[in-house]
Amino acid sequence: MVHADKILDAKGLACPMPIVRTKKAFQDLSPGEVLEVQATDKGSIADLQAWAKSAGHQYIGLIEEGTILKHYLRKSSGADAQEKKHPHVISNEELQQILASNQPITLLDVREEAEFSFGHVPGALSIPLGKLEGRLNELNNETTIYVICRTGNRSDLAAQLLTEKGFPHVVNVVPGMSAWDGVVE
Repeated sequence: MVHADKILDAKGLACPMPIVRTKKAFQDLSPGEVLEVQATDKGSIADLQAWAKSAGHQYIGLIEEGTILKHYLRKSSGADAQEKKHPHVISNEELQQILASNQPITLLDVREEAEFSFGHVPGALSIPLGKLEGRLNELNNETTIYVICRTGNRSDLAAQLLTEKGFPHVVNVVPGMSAWDGVVE
């Protein structure tokens, strides 16, 4: 059993709330302390792992108890815990203009498959954040990749990952599908 210094109840919350609550809870932890995040959203698995990595913290692991997902994260020392943000960002409106111009681009939707199936931008490629690293071969690094999710958080993490893996032209779309007013399939 993993010892947790603090327990965060994020059950019943959907993206981005488990991450938002985790960030807030981390402010009250000392370096080296462990936070147990209890969640029910399957998307929290990839989200919390990616957030911990981008923020410089340690994702220790996951224990599943029925429908409850217990995530364990250790706060790193302040020196290595500086959350990165992807520097290249555009708005939903700017993406709509690019789509209308018929430029050759890749629109990558990193939401979970269920979210994608309930509505997505026409022509978007669905690769959930948690599966992205294993499916990089499906992406063309010669075109600009526009990454979209529900609120801009997962797409930010995905954009950072793609850049780290050598994709030269990656742009995060903010705020994403939560405020998308364009065509949806």
